Amino acid sequence: MITQMKWVTITLAMILLAGTPSIREQNAGKNGEGKIMETHGKTPNHLIREKSPYLLQHAWNPVEWYPWGEEALTRAKKEHKIIFLSIGYSTCHWCHVMEKESFENEAIAALLNDNFICIKVDREERPDLDQIYMAAVQAMTGSGGWPLNVFLTPDLKPFAGGTYFPPEDTPWGQIGIETLLTRVADLWRENPETVVENAERLTQAIRNAREKGPSGKISAALSRHAYESIAENYDNLYGGFGPAPKFPQGMTLSFLLRYHHRTGNPTALSMVEKTLQKMAQGGIYDQLGGGFHRYSTDERWLVPHFEKMLYDNALMAQVYLEAFQVTGFEKYSTTAREILDYVLRDMTAPAGGFYSAEDADSEGEEGTFYVWTPKEVEEVLGKQKGSIFNRFYGISPPGNFTKGKSIPNRWIDEASFAKDRKIPLTELRDILLHGKKRLFQARTERVRPRRDDKILTAWNGMMIGALAYAAEVLDEPRYARAGEKSARFIMKNLMEGKDLLRRYRDGEARYPGYLDDYAFFVQGLIELYQATFNPEWITTALSLNRKMVERFYDPKEGGFFFAREEDPTLLTRNKEFHDGAKPAGNAIALLNLLRLAEFTGRKDLRGMAEKTLKGMTAGIKEFPAAFPQSLTALEFLLSSPFEIIVAGSPKNEETHALIQAVTAPFVPNKVVALAGEKKSNLVKTLPFLTGKTSIQGIPAVYICRNHTCQRPLTDPVEVDRAMKNSGMVQGPALRISIGTSSEK
Repeated sequence: MITQMKWVTITLAMILLAGTPSIREQNAGKNGEGKIMETHGKTPNHLIREKSPYLLQHAWNPVEWYPWGEEALTRAKKEHKIIFLSIGYSTCHWCHVMEKESFENEAIAALLNDNFICIKVDREERPDLDQIYMAAVQAMTGSGGWPLNVFLTPDLKPFAGGTYFPPEDTPWGQIGIETLLTRVADLWRENPETVVENAERLTQAIRNAREKGPSGKISAALSRHAYESIAENYDNLYGGFGPAPKFPQGMTLSFLLRYHHRTGNPTALSMVEKTLQKMAQGGIYDQLGGGFHRYSTDERWLVPHFEKMLYDNALMAQVYLEAFQVTGFEKYSTTAREILDYVLRDMTAPAGGFYSAEDADSEGEEGTFYVWTPKEVEEVLGKQKGSIFNRFYGISPPGNFTKGKSIPNRWIDEASFAKDRKIPLTELRDILLHGKKRLFQARTERVRPRRDDKILTAWNGMMIGALAYAAEVLDEPRYARAGEKSARFIMKNLMEGKDLLRRYRDGEARYPGYLDDYAFFVQGLIELYQATFNPEWITTALSLNRKMVERFYDPKEGGFFFAREEDPTLLTRNKEFHDGAKPAGNAIALLNLLRLAEFTGRKDLRGMAEKTLKGMTAGIKEFPAAFPQSLTALEFLLSSPFEIIVAGSPKNEETHALIQAVTAPFVPNKVVALAGEKKSNLVKTLPFLTGKTSIQGIPAVYICRNHTCQRPLTDPVEVDRAMKNSGMVQGPALRISIGTSSEK
């Protein structure tokens, strides 16, 4: 863990960065309205040949930027120059601010060009580099974020760095980039030995602090401790966890649903429900177009940071679907559909892959695309209906954002609003429904935020899984089709032999896949198999999982390394166990191993999973909130998983009804397979299919545990009863609709 490095005293960095405040203090000194500059110089720099949208944003800066690679690294060694490494991503607001203020500044550019080799990295393309140098900055400053700006010796060892720097020193004591660059250049010229010594010390600390810990015991007490710790941080008033800024912690909510499922704890469910309801009502949710923004700047979920990330929306769609399964409340399934429909509408490439993100800024300001004045609404809807719409969605003359504009939100339910305003409920719903459609259409005429259209294997895997899960839960095959299209895109464009690649954009696939790419894509394929029962998806998942083990698994200590061992430019080969904005690759790999072990009966897969989880126990005990995805895997183990086999033709309506019976309820500790009527080689891969057949031509369900099966059942109602009696299902009554297998 990063905290293991706190004992390291980086005196040089402290001198160079004297006066640098925390990230929160930095942001407090700004008005949050930074603009993106589109100024193109006369001559592009070395980034012009790149495909990354982030790198291309900087291709016309007067800074002589290089991409990370042999040309820049060789020049740094040959000229014995310090490397100025700047890491960010295309939808990073403060990256845009720093570009405008500093990297477009001719004087600062000259200072950089004369004294440093300047390298730009897209953290989403090279998360391995980002992890290493983020750890260095966190060790030096106690915080991190993007843009990440780090000074390296010519042999790539860090010695100073930080996040956002203003162009000049500030009255509140923050060092400006111009001052910092001058100090570093002077120190390297006058006393390089001190720089090298400090860089070596910090590098060794990073290597020594690689996440690992003594193996501990896997037990229900570990999960209970985590639940209690998370509950202590719960916001009883607005939902969510901790103070502002608040993030939509989908992984934590999914863990709480599983904890509730196993223990029956009602508080775990109530925390999830309040959080999901408050988030869906607030401005963090796009009330007109669907989808979640990155995070809320306030505790009420009202004012978001407006960027939209593919992975956030995959995680949130999943947890809203799970809440729908647990409670049966349609409002959760509606939100899930809106999230996924936003992705299919705005974030999907024609060939099937999913884009990465949408920016927060448009027309040079954050949020402009999403906010409204009452007058703008009334111009579209008319005065009477516009007035009603404005009142319901909190769009007022003072505004709740900047410049008198409002972020649509809905804190009152429709029935109460209709009663208060003496409007028939059906009339109100009609006004709101048609108002949303018309305003959404009007919004399409605005300047849209920039979209990061690179396609990442890992993030596509997350969305494939969410879409497949929606197809299962909602019985809507269109979502499975979208997931399959993305999966085929990945297999066609981002596979090299049996290996995965990381990124595709503009006809180019590049960078060897990391642990996340394998683990998240395998997870998506497992879910895709359970949604479609196409054998290709489970066999491909097993094949890629095998390759993942070969590439990344540590047989000595357990767990998976993040990157392959072939890259000599990496200072260390680290493991990442704790979750961030996205699940840790180790956590997803862990759950994949457990599920594939149930499918195949392979004890070696389960053994690797248990060894990996045991190595996380110390971290979970100390910082349980940082491991929600691993806690989800722990719950899978604690719940003694079920194997469910449906025997029959998938085209048969009776078979479809049985599939609905086993996939519609919330049963997180299960795997589901189909034994078709025709002989298949799949039985060799999934031996638990052996002998599972229909009963006298009638489709049947086999419910098994530890590969011991109950008698086959042919009636969906009987299946539902058996699942409840076994403790597999808690929650609403069975939702079955015979003959609904038609296309949706």
